[in-house]
Amino acid sequence: MTPQTDKKNMIIAIALSAAIIFGWQFFYEMPRQEKLRAAHEAAQAELAQQQAASGNQTTTAPATTGSNAATATAPGDANVAQQLPREQALVQSPRVAIDAPKLKGSVALKGGRIDDLVLKNYRETIEADSPNVVLLTPANSEHGYIAETGWVAGNGVAVPGPETIWQAQGSTLTPQSPLTLTWNNGAGLTFTRKISIDDGYMFKVEDSVANNGAAAASLAPYSRVVRFGLPPHPSQTYVLHEGPMGVFDGTLNEEKYGSVKSHAEDADAGESKSINFTSTGGWLGISDKYWMVAEVAPTDAKINARYLYEPKFDSYQADYTAEMRDVAAGASASFTHQLFAGAKEVKLLEDYRDNLGIPLFERAVDFGWFFFLTKPLHAFLDWIVRYIGNMGVAILILTVCVKAVMFPLANKSYASMNKMKALQPKMAELKEQYGEDKARFQQEMMALYKKEKVNPAAGCLPIVVQIPVFYALYKVLYVTIDMRQAPFFGWIHDLSMPDPTTFLNLFGLIPWDPHLYFTMPIVGSILHLVSIGVWPLIMGFTMWAQMRLNPTPPDPVQAKMFALMPFVFTFMLGSMPAGLVIYWAWNNTLSIAQQRYIMYRHGTTPPKQPKQAKKA
Repeated sequence: MTPQTDKKNMIIAIALSAAIIFGWQFFYEMPRQEKLRAAHEAAQAELAQQQAASGNQTTTAPATTGSNAATATAPGDANVAQQLPREQALVQSPRVAIDAPKLKGSVALKGGRIDDLVLKNYRETIEADSPNVVLLTPANSEHGYIAETGWVAGNGVAVPGPETIWQAQGSTLTPQSPLTLTWNNGAGLTFTRKISIDDGYMFKVEDSVANNGAAAASLAPYSRVVRFGLPPHPSQTYVLHEGPMGVFDGTLNEEKYGSVKSHAEDADAGESKSINFTSTGGWLGISDKYWMVAEVAPTDAKINARYLYEPKFDSYQADYTAEMRDVAAGASASFTHQLFAGAKEVKLLEDYRDNLGIPLFERAVDFGWFFFLTKPLHAFLDWIVRYIGNMGVAILILTVCVKAVMFPLANKSYASMNKMKALQPKMAELKEQYGEDKARFQQEMMALYKKEKVNPAAGCLPIVVQIPVFYALYKVLYVTIDMRQAPFFGWIHDLSMPDPTTFLNLFGLIPWDPHLYFTMPIVGSILHLVSIGVWPLIMGFTMWAQMRLNPTPPDPVQAKMFALMPFVFTFMLGSMPAGLVIYWAWNNTLSIAQQRYIMYRHGTTPPKQPKQAKKA
């Protein structure tokens, strides 16, 4: 087999692999996720009926740590599985309002937890009257999602729990006015919780306890984030991480929802159902594509952290517990937590990393394995956007810059390909002459390469070097919040969503919106696959035009595969974010111009495509 054939086989293998991965996503993974969501809703409804009568539910509190640790369980959340509408769930507790530049919501005095947060600067859709994104919502509401801090204790010491009603000092939590909560357990312990918020998305929670009793008390501070069920719209892709994540002793750890759930289901009776970590300082929480809720421990605090799935409530929990401490009679103790709840804006995360000493906090954005390339590309794209003001145009400019940097490698690759094309007539003669003697054919072919000073691998190596760069650029456009609801021109009003046009309704001429049916099992997946818009068609055409510059492979099977690739990629990219499709189409266009330029320099012309022989 010739090196040229090896290269073609490699390209075919990559194309087939991509087709299999995307096909599996559309025809298997998406219907499976729909079934899981339906099963989850049915299970939640059944659980609500069962627990409505009993009313004695409990949630899992973090276990205490240290040599003198005692096992303790916090009081449960009453009616956590009722699944009330959000507005109805909010009135189940007295509340103190939160009003910050980027956040609004309230602190529940019942439980002293933050379970109502709305992002002021982000809306669900691009419509002007679209509701703001809801991040946190009470545990007994639909898609419950909460954050809280507290104490666990042994020896029968009463500590505040989910049913505790705190007394508030202050009417509204703002960056200028912290909120102070107090509660007395009636046995000599007074608990105080001071909550502050900055101009971004960071809360500071100072928990303290004063022992006015006659006996010492053993207490351990904890912080936890709990999500009930899966997020409403998971990304369903392996390119992006969603689920529990954290940094422990300077090491980033990410776990998918499925892996945390499987760990709990696979655990034998009596074994831990959680994924556990120990660390000095660090942070952990639950991450979505664009949002995150994470608790941050003090840099010098020794903590035990874990990711946990609780089957009883279908809940995912990320928590940490610090060391147990003895609070003597007449003494006091305190512990300061930090809680991030908001959008994963890279610049803001970097500021928190540098100013608050939170390790690798910007890695909450899934920059991937090639983060050393992805982060600089994102920084450059952000710089362009600040001057241009249009994310779509910035993507085009960034692509030009990347192509310019890669031009020497691409030039070498295309030049090598042109030399190989020039040798094709001689190679065809050798194949005709020594076709039956493969060993002799290989020998003569290598001699031809040596004579003409052609390296068959020279065209492949530059391509291999470029792959990480273009993958990093793909990650930048897919995972960062900058492209969310960013407009381009014409009908593209949100670069993070697929092209809204589709030939299924003749690009808007027929009054039917197939996107409304995308959530349906099977049928929705098929409609999602075949809903091809204008930009995917443009991308497919540019890919076809680029492939026309290359000679048709002599193998008929390979020729058919290469001919089908533009159509396959058109359908694969049809449901991907418009920003990525525009980038791909523009990249293809630049590649065509670059290849034509190199052909001109080398005095070659685009190869003519062979015509099919007429049948006699």
